[in-house]
Amino acid sequence: QVQLVESGGGLVQPGGSLRLSCAASGFTFSSYAMSWYRQAPGKERELVAAITSAGGIRNYADSVKGRFTISRDNAKNTVYLQMNSLKPEDTAVYYCKARWTDAGYWGQGTQVTVSS
Repeated sequence: QVQLVESGGGLVQPGGSLRLSCAASGFTFSSYAMSWYRQAPGKERELVAAITSAGGIRNYADSVKGRFTISRDNAKNTVYLQMNSLKPEDTAVYYCKARWTDAGYWGQGTQVTVSS
């Protein structure tokens, strides 16, 4: 069965850092582009960062550019999101997404709360 399991979320003070991980199984991870989305209360889910299947191209939302870094390790079937200089507006549930042609999968999400 397909699984995407996020981890690494939690409570952090403004200016702090977190690293999210998404462990994948049940599909050919190296064939899929991966991305991170987030959804804050009352708002639509938005794209935060994306990475191509081989990791050659990475894209970021303007709001996180220069602060967040997406990476992947295809040997470990894992995608990461390093988050630095966190702001209260980064508070959201963060979701991992995999996509290849018409196939798409979502993880269950992990909560990130940035508060003093």
